[in-house]
Amino acid sequence: MPADLRVSSSDSTVAAQVPESLALARWCVSHGWPVHPLAPGRKTPAASCAACRQPGHDHRTCLCRTEGRWCHGFHAATLDMNRIQQWWGPRPQMGVAVSCGPAGLVVIDLDTHSAPQPDRSRLLPGITIADDIDVSQMTTGFHTMAVLAALRRQPNPADDTTTLRVRTPSGGMHIWYRATDARRWQSSAGSGKNRALAWQVDVRAEGGYIIAPGTRTDAGVYTPLGTARVPAPLPAWLAQELQRTHHLPAAHVPAPRPVPGRARQAVAAARHGGDPVIAILGTVLAEVADCASTPEGAGFSEKLNRAAYTVGGLVAAGHLDEHQARTALLETSRHARPGQDHRAEAIIRSGMTAGARRPLNPGSRP
Repeated sequence: MPADLRVSSSDSTVAAQVPESLALARWCVSHGWPVHPLAPGRKTPAASCAACRQPGHDHRTCLCRTEGRWCHGFHAATLDMNRIQQWWGPRPQMGVAVSCGPAGLVVIDLDTHSAPQPDRSRLLPGITIADDIDVSQMTTGFHTMAVLAALRRQPNPADDTTTLRVRTPSGGMHIWYRATDARRWQSSAGSGKNRALAWQVDVRAEGGYIIAPGTRTDAGVYTPLGTARVPAPLPAWLAQELQRTHHLPAAHVPAPRPVPGRARQAVAAARHGGDPVIAILGTVLAEVADCASTPEGAGFSEKLNRAAYTVGGLVAAGHLDEHQARTALLETSRHARPGQDHRAEAIIRSGMTAGARRPLNPGSRP
């Protein structure tokens, strides 16, 4: 792994003993990017357990994540350093991937596949290319992205030295940007008919993952370019292009809420008549998680405070582990309001302290 991707350590001997993949996962988490493991040598997620591979299995009600497994790929991505140690410590051969939606990332993936060129109407979806224009040389995502930028009289993202860019083993490029507002940009493939920025240009955002820079696969290393190691803000013109090419949910379809694992499992347990403590926890966490679908005016602070108060009472009564409960609250708040950790931590601390003064048993009301 490139030295400039490592998390700094005052003990160089200890740092040298950390497996490359574990160091890379820690580096990603230091930037607030949830990570999940890849199958050794490959760019696909590590395999789910046998039960999760059964037909009809639903990741939304799966209990594997709370049990420390990595099932369901990017749905299992985490910022928990203990879990990261458990995953990569004994398995340094696994690669590292980042779940784009929770990380607030929009990554432009330029491909160089040797695929037949589609009809000219699909080279730049929504943009008419006159019949007398020769498009025979538009054979890769580098070409279509360059043409789109030129048409908009904007700099080519492939040449953007202000943001993290990663050369892929196949010769493509990942251009990392960070979302600047509450819009939940959706992933797409560059050959799609209903949602595509350009031919051979994929978009990795909500509902997708991106391979971390420095990751090694059998095909080679994902190598960072230039000196930039963090994503720059998503350029306004690219945001307009993403909106034009349907990279936002349709107005009549609610945006998918990235409900965090602990809240999801608690709700699932409550639905199936599980532990009444989990039922209470599931109810209050789900209220906080629901705020993810509404950027403002959802009563986030009030709901998080109520959840923290309830959790504090359950902890005081001995029904929940304090660290795990606090982690569940913070994880849920991060998904509902990304980038507001300081605010959320203050609410959680205050709410749990107040709740601890009134121990709560399952038979009593929150």
